[in-house]
Amino acid sequence: MKPPVFSTLGCRLNAYETEAMKKLSAQAGIDNAVVVNTCAVTAEAVRKARQEIRRLRRDNPDATLIVTGCAAQTEPETFAAMEEVDRVIGNSEKMRPEVWADMAGPDFIGETEKVQVDDIMSVTETAGHLIDGFGTRSRAYVQIQNGCDHRCTFCIIPFGRGNSRSVPAGIVVDQIKRLVERGFNEVVLTGVDLTSWGADLPGAPRLGDMVMRILKMVPELPRLRISSIDSIEADEMLMQAIATEPRLMPHLHLSLQAGDNMILKRMKRRHSREDAIRFCEEARRLRPDMTFGADIIVGFPTETEEMFANSLALVEECDLTWLHVFPFSPRKGTPAARMPQLHGGTIRDRAARLRARGQAQVARHLAQQVGQRHRILLENPRMGRTEQFTEVRFLSDQPEGQIVEAEIRGYADEQLTA
Repeated sequence: MKPPVFSTLGCRLNAYETEAMKKLSAQAGIDNAVVVNTCAVTAEAVRKARQEIRRLRRDNPDATLIVTGCAAQTEPETFAAMEEVDRVIGNSEKMRPEVWADMAGPDFIGETEKVQVDDIMSVTETAGHLIDGFGTRSRAYVQIQNGCDHRCTFCIIPFGRGNSRSVPAGIVVDQIKRLVERGFNEVVLTGVDLTSWGADLPGAPRLGDMVMRILKMVPELPRLRISSIDSIEADEMLMQAIATEPRLMPHLHLSLQAGDNMILKRMKRRHSREDAIRFCEEARRLRPDMTFGADIIVGFPTETEEMFANSLALVEECDLTWLHVFPFSPRKGTPAARMPQLHGGTIRDRAARLRARGQAQVARHLAQQVGQRHRILLENPRMGRTEQFTEVRFLSDQPEGQIVEAEIRGYADEQLTA
C-alpha cells in the first residue's frame, strides 16, 4: 500500500486541516492518492494551486489526484476542468470520514460525481475535534474557530470557509491538556476570525473568556499565543489577560489591512486608523514588551499616493514590527474586483516601499534586544523564538522543545544571536 501524498497551500488553518485529512485518509485506507489542499486568498494563490497540481500529476502519473481547500470550494469548476484532477471535494467534505471512506474503493472515480462541494454557508460546526493540534516538537496549533461573518469587499474567504463557527471551550481545554501532557510548551490558538469566537455558543462568551479559562484550567501550560486578531473586536477580558497574564505571549498579529480611513471604508472594515493606533497604544501600556505584526494591503482600488502614505505612516504610529504586505489582486466575485483598479507597476512600487519600511522596523526591534535576557522556546537545537516571536540563532546546540533563558549578543539577517 502506498500512503497518500499531501500538499498544503496557504494558511496555518489549512495546514491544521491537512493533518486531520491524513488521519481520515489513513482510517479509510486510501491508497496511492495525491491530495492538494488549496488556498483562495488571492488570484496568485489559485494560479499556484493549478501549478502545483500539474507538478504533482507529473510526479505521480498513476495516483488518484484529489483537490480540496478554499479554492476548490469557491471555484470547483476550475479544478474539475483540469485533466490532471480526478476528484474535487469542498472544505466541509474534506473533514467527513464518510467522504474519505467513499473514496477508498477501487472504482470510486467512476461510481461517484467528480465534484463534491456543498453549500459552505449551511455548515454549522467546526472539525476542531479531529486532531490534537499539530506543529513542531515545541509548539502546537489548536483550531478554535472557522469561517467569517464579515464581508470585506476584497475577501473571498467567507465563501470558502462559510460563516463563523466556534469550538466549545471545554473541547479546546481538553485538547490543550493532552498537548501539554505530550510535552508541548507552547500552544497557538488559530482560526479564520479569532475574535468572533464564542458568538454562536450558549451565553456568547468572548475570546478573552477562552484565554482566561485556558490559563486557569491548564496551569502547567508555559506559553499561550494568539494568532491573527481583529483589534476592533478585542474584548475587555482579553485586554485584562494582556495586562495580567505573563503566560499569554506579548505578540499580536493584527488584521489592519490599510492605514487610510477612506480605503478602510471602501474595504468595509469596521475600524478606523485612529482605532488601530488607540488599540496598539493601550495594549503596549498594559504590556510594555508587546510587539505587533500586521496584514496590510497595498494598491487597493482608488488608493491614491496620499492614502498610501497613511498606510506607511501607520507602521510607525502603531509601532508595527512584523509586516505581511499583500499587493492587491482582484478576486472574481468580490465587490473590490468591480472597483477602478490601479496599475500593476504602481502596486508593486508601493509594496516594495512598505516592505522596506517593515524591514527598518525589524532592524530597530532587533537592535533594541541586544543585551537583554529572553526566555526562548527552542524549535530546533540551534534556533528558537522569544516571547515576542523573534527568531534567535544559537552558536551551540540547545535542548529542542525546551524553554531556555539566554542573553542576546547581536543580530543578523532578521535573527537575534545568543
